[in-house]
Amino acid sequence: MVSPVPRLVIAAPSSGSGKTTVATGLMAALSARGFAVSPHKVGPDYIDPGYHSLATGRVGRNLDAYLCGPELVAPLFAHGAGGCDIAVVEGVMGLYDGAAGEGELASTAQVAKLLRAPVVLVVDASSQSRSVAALVHGFVSWDPEVRVGGVILNKVASDRHEELLREALDSVGVPVMGVLRRAAQVETPSRHLGLVPVAERGALAVEAVSAMAAQVAAGCDLSALVALARSAGALEGAGWDAGEALVSPPPPPLPSPAPGAVPPDPPSALDGPVVALAGGAAFTFSYAEHAELLSAAGAEVVTFDPLRDEELPERTAGLVIGGGFPEVYAAELSANDQLRKTVAALAESGAPVAAECAGLLYLCRELDGLPMCGVLDASARMSERLTLGYRDAVAVSDSALAGAGTRMRGHEFHRTVVEPGAGDAPAWGVRAPERRVEGFVQRGVHASYLHTHWASEPGVARRFVERCRTS
Repeated sequence: MVSPVPRLVIAAPSSGSGKTTVATGLMAALSARGFAVSPHKVGPDYIDPGYHSLATGRVGRNLDAYLCGPELVAPLFAHGAGGCDIAVVEGVMGLYDGAAGEGELASTAQVAKLLRAPVVLVVDASSQSRSVAALVHGFVSWDPEVRVGGVILNKVASDRHEELLREALDSVGVPVMGVLRRAAQVETPSRHLGLVPVAERGALAVEAVSAMAAQVAAGCDLSALVALARSAGALEGAGWDAGEALVSPPPPPLPSPAPGAVPPDPPSALDGPVVALAGGAAFTFSYAEHAELLSAAGAEVVTFDPLRDEELPERTAGLVIGGGFPEVYAAELSANDQLRKTVAALAESGAPVAAECAGLLYLCRELDGLPMCGVLDASARMSERLTLGYRDAVAVSDSALAGAGTRMRGHEFHRTVVEPGAGDAPAWGVRAPERRVEGFVQRGVHASYLHTHWASEPGVARRFVERCRTS
C-alpha cells in the first residue's frame, strides 16, 4: 500500500479554459507556503511540465495511459510524488477527451479514476452566466466514478458577473473554490506547437509563474483546495522504480567464480558508459524516466547543449537526442560546425544513437536549407501541416534501441517533413492513421519522428546501454 499523498486533478470542459494557469499557479502558491508539491501532467505534452518544474522546483512528470498503459499510471505517480506533501495533476484537453476512437483511454477522467483523485473543474465563464450551472452539472453527472469536488471560475468580468455565476452554481451542489479575473500578465506566448518552453523564456517565464501564483493565491481558497486533496483515496501497490523495471524479466545469473578466485566487484555507475543526453533550449522534450532508466541500466548520463557545446561529453559511448524545436534554432545549430562533425563521427563509428523528432531533424543532411549533422541522407523542412496523434508501432529493423518485432506506443507532434520519410531499414511500422513505415536504422542509429515513453518498455534502455558497452 502506497502512503496516500494528498492530490488534486485540475481539469476543464475544453482546451483554452485556463488549466495551465490554474495548475501552475496553484503549484507555485502552495510551494510558496512551504508545501513540497509534486507536479504532474496528463498526456504526452512536454511543455507544461517545464512550467510545473519552475513552479515547484521538482521534475514535472507525465501520466499517459496510452503510452504507458493504465496499469503504470498509479505507480509512475507514486514514484514522482514520493516524499511530497501534496500533488497537483494538470489534465489534458477536456475532462473526458482521450485518445481518438479509444473511449476514455488516456483522458483526464480516466487518470483521475486511476489515481482515486478529486477533480477541480476550471470553467471559462467569460461568455455565460446561468448556463454555467448546466455545463457543470453535465460534467459532474456524466461519469459517477469521477468525483468533481470543486469549481474554479476563470475570466470572470466583474463582481456582478461573479454573483450571477455563484447563484447559478448553488443548485449544482459543487462548491466554488476560486474566482479569477482576466489578467494579461499571466498569459504565456504560443507558437506552432503550443506554449513557448520555459528554457527559451528565462526571466520572463519566472515572472509569468509568479504572476500565476499571485492570481491563484488571491482568487482561490487554498485551504479548501488542500482539504479536498486530502480527501483522495489510498493507492494500492508500490511506486515505479527504474531499477526494478529493468530486472523484469531478471537477467541470467552470473557464473560462479572458480574455487579460491576473488569475485570481481560489481559494476558501479562510474564504470558505466557515458550516454550524452541533448538538452538546452533546442531540445527540451524528454521524459525524466528515460534518464533514470539509463542510469539504472548502468550508464553515466551527462547532459549537453548542442547550441553551446562544441564537443560531446568526455568518454561519450552513446547519444540520446529527444524532441524540441531545432527549426527555431536551425541557424545556431548549423553554426556549431564542430559539434555537428563530432556527432557525425560518433554515428559513423557505430556507437548507439537514439533520436526522436527534433533529434531526427538534427541528424539530417539539412534543415530548411541549413546544414545539419549529415548522419542521414535526408532533408527536413518546415510544413504548414500539423502532424499530431497517438501511434501504435512495431520495430521493423533490429537496432540499438529495439529488436525487430518490439511493439511500442508513441505519439507524433510536429510541423516538419523529412524526405525521404524512411531509410532502407526503417525504424517503425505505424498502423495509424495509415499503414506506413518511417524512420531510419543504420549502424547504431535509430532515428524517428515517434516519441515513446521508455517506462512502457524498459528493455529499450537496457539494450541501449548494453550496446554502448560493446560498440
